Amino acid sequence: MDKEKVYSIVRELLLYVILILLCVFVIPKYVIQRTVVDGGSMEDTLHDGESLLVEKISYRFHDPERFDIVVFYPNEEDRSEYYVKRVIGLPGEVIQIVDDDIYINGELIEEDFGKQPMVYSGIAEEPYVLGEDEFFVLGDNRYVSFDSRYEEVGPVPKDRIAGHAFLRIWPLNKISTFQ
Repeated sequence: MDKEKVYSIVRELLLYVILILLCVFVIPKYVIQRTVVDGGSMEDTLHDGESLLVEKISYRFHDPERFDIVVFYPNEEDRSEYYVKRVIGLPGEVIQIVDDDIYINGELIEEDFGKQPMVYSGIAEEPYVLGEDEFFVLGDNRYVSFDSRYEEVGPVPKDRIAGHAFLRIWPLNKISTFQ
């Protein structure tokens, strides 16, 4: 083989190695990753064992919006554990939960995601003011969800939100986007 052909083969192999490294390390960390739902806190929207795609780019340019489903790390130190929940309260808002009703800045919000009764209002029993980078998140199955109502989780700072869950990819018969 001549030198030019060897150079061409090495260059092509190097390109494939770079592409593989990007796909394995860079894209899941910074662009999009697969996440598995663990538990029933998001039922009836999401169920235990379902696989989701989480995009990680949009929240670098804008904040999560009310009712987005987000993946976040409940502990700043431990990034191996994550929760999947729905954004209810936005930065600077005052949130209060009275019985099964959620009030934002004193006004009842209209939402039909939480179908189970909320037997625990937690930190939002009294009006709770969110910080300038904090989000209040709840699971759709409010009866069993361990979420921002609990002091151990509390409001979620933006820097602990990993991304926006936007597509269910497993099981195959339930592939869909969701709200």
